[in-house]
Amino acid sequence: MLPPTYVPGFHDEAAVKAMRYNDLGTTGLKVSHLALGGGALGLYGDYPEEDAIAAVREAIRQGINYIDTAPFYGLGRSEEVLGKALKGIPRQAYYIATKVGCYTMDPRTMFDFSAQKTRESVAKSLELLQLDYVDVIQVHDVEFALNLDIIIQETLPALQELVAKGKARFIGITGYPLEPLREIIEKSGSVKVDTVLSYTRDTLIDDTLQQHLPFFKEKGVGVICAAGTAMGLLSSAGPQPWHPASQELQDVCRAAADYCKERGVELARLAMHHALTREGQATHVVGINSTEILRSNLQILRDGLTSTEQEVLRDIRQKFFAKLPMHHWEGVELAKMREEWRKLGML
Repeated sequence: MLPPTYVPGFHDEAAVKAMRYNDLGTTGLKVSHLALGGGALGLYGDYPEEDAIAAVREAIRQGINYIDTAPFYGLGRSEEVLGKALKGIPRQAYYIATKVGCYTMDPRTMFDFSAQKTRESVAKSLELLQLDYVDVIQVHDVEFALNLDIIIQETLPALQELVAKGKARFIGITGYPLEPLREIIEKSGSVKVDTVLSYTRDTLIDDTLQQHLPFFKEKGVGVICAAGTAMGLLSSAGPQPWHPASQELQDVCRAAADYCKERGVELARLAMHHALTREGQATHVVGINSTEILRSNLQILRDGLTSTEQEVLRDIRQKFFAKLPMHHWEGVELAKMREEWRKLGML
C-alpha cells in the first residue's frame, strides 16, 4: 500500500512501493524504515550544498518520508539547507522533526531547557526551515539537563503549548543513556511523549536498546534509531578524534574494519545492514549529504548484502564483537561536561 505521504506526479511510485513503512508509535504517522539525518548537513565538515539539496529532494522522491534535524547541527546550517531543499516539495510528502535544548559548542550556553528558550528555538527553527509547523519536536540529549525536573516542568509543557498552537504535531525526547528517557516518560504527567530517538544503542557492538523496547511499546512511544555505524566506529574511515569510546573499544572496531578491508568489504555497509534489520524500531536515521550516500543506503535497504558480505559479517561478529568487555561509553561525555561546568562555577 502507498503511504499517506505519497503524492502522485512527484514520487517515484515504484520506489515508494518498494519502501518499507512502519507505525511511529501511536502518532498515526507511517514512516519510512530509512530516514534522512540532518546531522550530516551541519556536523561533519564541508560538502557541496547543491549536491546535498539534490540528495534531500531525491530521497523524498524515492520514498524516504522522515527527516530529522536540530538547531545544534551546524548551529542552524542543517535547518537552513533543509529549508532550501524542501522549498517547492509538497508538504504532504514528508514528516520533519527538529529539536530544542542543545545549541552551541560553549559549555556555558550549550544547553538551555527553559520554557522561554524552547519557544524561541522553535520559532527560529520554523524560520530557517521555511515551514509553518514541524511534525515532531524533540528535547535534545535530555541527560545533559542539570535536573530532569526542568524538562518535565518547563520544556515539555512549553512544547505542549506549541503543539496546541499548531507549531508542531507530536513531542519526542532524545538521548544516549536510556534510563533518563524512561524516567521522563514515566513522570511526564499530562504531556504525552510520543517518540524517543536513541542513537548507537542497537548496533553490532551494543544492543542495549532491545531491553527497553517492551517499555516503549507499552507506553505507545515510537522508537527512532540513529547512528548504525556507532558514529563512525564501525567504518573503514574510523571515528572522529573526539569520539568518546574507550581506546580498547576503538581498537577492536579498527581490527574488525581491517579484517573487512582484507576481504574487500566495507564495515560500514555491514553495520548499516545490521541496524536496518533490527526489530522494534519505526525508522533508522542515516546522515545523508550527497546523492552517492543516498544511493548506497537505499541499495543496502533494498538489496541487502552479497554472499561475501554476509560471510564477513558472520566472521566479525564471532571474531571481534562476541566477547566485548565494554560495548558502550555511557556516562563519559556527561562526566566531562559536568567537570567543565564545575570549573565554570555552574555546579
